Amino acid sequence: MQDTFIQDETFDQIDYSKNALAKGEYENCHFKRCNFSETDLSEIKFIECEFTSCNLSLAKLYKTSLRDVKFKECKMLGLRFESCNEFGLSFSFNGCQLDHSSFFKTKIKKTLFKDSQLQEVDFAECDLSGAKFDNCNLAKANFDHTILEKSDLRTSYNFSIDPELNRMKKAKFSSIGLSGLLHKYDIEIE
Repeated sequence: MQDTFIQDETFDQIDYSKNALAKGEYENCHFKRCNFSETDLSEIKFIECEFTSCNLSLAKLYKTSLRDVKFKECKMLGLRFESCNEFGLSFSFNGCQLDHSSFFKTKIKKTLFKDSQLQEVDFAECDLSGAKFDNCNLAKANFDHTILEKSDLRTSYNFSIDPELNRMKKAKFSSIGLSGLLHKYDIEIE
């Protein structure tokens, strides 16, 4: 059986939790208001695709290819991005809910996270070199042996990052965010 190849298509308001998305390769496709909640997206290739207002919570991403994929205003709770195909792994998030998701050990340099909820997200051992966190809530996000070199967190908030446990050379923070770097010392900053 040959895998499906679909290019330049738009899929609107389809519930894939009832009828699975066909396995194959999707290039330059746009998914709008689709429900992928708890679906199996394993081994599907998404290249230069866009997901807008979709629910991808708890979808399975085993060996899923995400290359230059844009997620806008999507609900993406509990996703395990470390199980994706790491070849060409690249995406951006704008206005998304990514709470309880995991990027453990992924190499996602220069990733843009904009206006997104990233509460309790696992970034342990992740390479986030040059990533930009623009106005993101990072409450209880886990940064442990994470590479944050040249990353920009100036407009993000609620993070707690230990500079002794993470590589942070030339990372950018605002003076308001300094308390998130000094949290473990239990000092008061005014």
